[in-house]
Amino acid sequence: MTITSPHLGSPAGWTDARLLYALEEVVEKELNRHLAVTKDWMPHDYVPWSDGRNFPKFFDDGEAWSKEQSPVTDIGKIALVVNLLTEDNLPSYHHEIASLFGRDGAWGTWVHRWTAEEGRHGIVMRDYLLATRAVDPDKLEEFRMAHMSEGFESDNRHSMLHSVAYVAFQELATRISHRNTGHQSGDPVCDRMLARIATDENLHMVFYRNLLKAAFELAPDLTMQAVRDVVVQFRMPGHGMPGFERAAAQMAIGEVYNLRIHHDDVIQPVLRFLKVMDIDGLGPEGVQAQEELGLYMGGLDAEAAKFDEKLAARKARMAARGA
Repeated sequence: MTITSPHLGSPAGWTDARLLYALEEVVEKELNRHLAVTKDWMPHDYVPWSDGRNFPKFFDDGEAWSKEQSPVTDIGKIALVVNLLTEDNLPSYHHEIASLFGRDGAWGTWVHRWTAEEGRHGIVMRDYLLATRAVDPDKLEEFRMAHMSEGFESDNRHSMLHSVAYVAFQELATRISHRNTGHQSGDPVCDRMLARIATDENLHMVFYRNLLKAAFELAPDLTMQAVRDVVVQFRMPGHGMPGFERAAAQMAIGEVYNLRIHHDDVIQPVLRFLKVMDIDGLGPEGVQAQEELGLYMGGLDAEAAKFDEKLAARKARMAARGA
């Protein structure tokens, strides 16, 4: 695939402001496409309210929480808390993208629409967890307060282009995490709810992925460098929450989200769609970024293979122990 040089000349000519302006028509097109295919849904329709009952602090008929009250698996509970706490930081995410993308025109319309759609995710997940008593409600609120009190600052807040590249991958990563959590939850009600959330996340990914494709056509060298930086330094937005490292390790073993899933189901599909490794006509910095991205992906695949071997060995030990 051959990409022509940007009409503004050298990469130095592309400021965030110029890129925002140049991509405005693409944003409007993608916004209209998104609104045409997305379907509104009601969070309360996905919550089994009849499972709910009072907690004891202010109600005589209240029942204290205990972990046996929910059919959700242990890994499902861990992943649900991580996913919900990630969604809880929506105010910080909105602040960042509104500051980067602006609040006017098609960009602003998208920012507010995206925020409104994402807001449903936290609503329905929290209502489900409380109604079904899947997790300790006191600890959940303590975690929420601690996580939100820290706020969130993206690794890519310095650059609009880096931010677009990041969310193209991150929205897909979130979709995969929600979908796999549902599969591993042991509760068909939870699986249905998270499938609905995952559908939203996939549509958000398509919006940003298509925007990233347009950025490659305008400023291929800068976009290649942004993609390289984002992929190499990628972190999920919930990395700052209490106990994230331990929870992430458990989710990896539980096959909710791990290196193999990250490589095969998140990074590779976006790179393949954009045909990133086939782009030619790049300048020296773009070529270097492309080569470094290729080397990194090879290394990531090798690391994923090592993880696969360790996971298979662990499963074999568990099976032998069970036998």
